[in-house]
Amino acid sequence: MKAITHPIKQSAAFLLLGLVFMALSSCAATYRDHGYVPSESELAEIVVGVDSRESVADVVGVPSTSGILNDSGYYYVKSRVRHFGAMRPKEIEREVLAISFSEAGIVENIERFSLQDGNVVTLSRRVTDKTVNDNTFIRQLVGSIGRFSSSTLQ
Repeated sequence: MKAITHPIKQSAAFLLLGLVFMALSSCAATYRDHGYVPSESELAEIVVGVDSRESVADVVGVPSTSGILNDSGYYYVKSRVRHFGAMRPKEIEREVLAISFSEAGIVENIERFSLQDGNVVTLSRRVTDKTVNDNTFIRQLVGSIGRFSSSTLQ
């Protein structure tokens, strides 16, 4: 086999080799963590039936999300998302810690959920009736030609 001796061919080979290495390294997965869930040691300090909202907030912090109806609980959410090349990011881990309170504000229950426990829940859904057409002003104006009668113009 003949070795590459020409300087232009040699630099083109190095450039091609560098591009191949850059392309391969850009395909490495990257991970991003979002949110916060208290550790087991922090949760061990919370006593069900004894601690209140204020004491939970002092021990583990105030969550970013709380119960919508009557401030029923604290919800701590943590997730890990994998980004791989040009593909859509994929959530690979999710952990939800739910601390529910009684009406008096005392801890009733502490539950932990993972991505495997989860179901898709629609938080907000806006559906447009299929009978509604995309009618712009021009379409409405042109569509109304011939629908007028002299009795409606009076």
